[in-house]
Amino acid sequence: MIYVSTGGFRGRPADAVAAELLRAGVKAVELSGCEYSETLLEDLQSLVPELELQLHNYFPPPADPFVLNLGSLDSDVGERSIAHVEQAIRWSAALGTSRYSFHAGFLLDPKVDELGRRIPARTLFNRDQSIEVFISRVSHLAAIAERAGVALMIENNVLSANNAKEFSSNPLLMCDPQESHKIMAKLPDSVTQLIDVAHLKVSANSLGFKPETMFDMCNERITAYHLSDNNGLEDSNKPFADNAWFWPYLKPDVGYYSVEVYDCAPEVLVQQVDLVHSKLQTISLSL
Repeated sequence: MIYVSTGGFRGRPADAVAAELLRAGVKAVELSGCEYSETLLEDLQSLVPELELQLHNYFPPPADPFVLNLGSLDSDVGERSIAHVEQAIRWSAALGTSRYSFHAGFLLDPKVDELGRRIPARTLFNRDQSIEVFISRVSHLAAIAERAGVALMIENNVLSANNAKEFSSNPLLMCDPQESHKIMAKLPDSVTQLIDVAHLKVSANSLGFKPETMFDMCNERITAYHLSDNNGLEDSNKPFADNAWFWPYLKPDVGYYSVEVYDCAPEVLVQQVDLVHSKLQTISLSL
């Protein structure tokens, strides 16, 4: 299934965005970001007969915004992050969705207004401790998700050129293939990876590795993709083209591809979905 992300429609309730995408011809929507609403679950349930939905990361949006971080060593942030994922699992089950995805943890707790921008340097959590906490929390949540009939997927983080320069190190988890493989090996088999190809392009440039290495090292655990493009310096969620770098590395049969292109009309997003359909068919025929 090829989904379209609501992440690029800021300041609007997700159900209104999903309904607009449905009218444009989109049949599957990945719910991400958008505005808090007390009736959001019920409003989304009314769309389910016509639209396939999946939840991603900071969804459902809480009334009191915060940055989801399952790798935080701050107990309050950790508890809020666990509670958020537990709620997302319950909503996933209520909406009849089979998967829920979230970002790998951070070695700091960014402010809400710092996301997607340069984050001022500050003292970082101990990397080994943060990884240990992240693995423990995800394992706990995986058991809850399995009982609810929902599979968890972890998305690779993105280290921009600006943040790499600001910290002179990597303040994020699971940006590179080695750490991704290391962490996934310690998690239950039910937990898999969602590879954001745009995140991967930027992180590879910032950290100096070949992006295709992620596909090689983590192949067995990859079950989904986020698709967009950028200049290799920052995650700008630009449209992708027929000659985009990542096509040769995608599995054609994972069942989950999300167009995460922002600031485009629904008609442009439909064109992006059609391109993904076409390229996946070509990949399948070449195997």
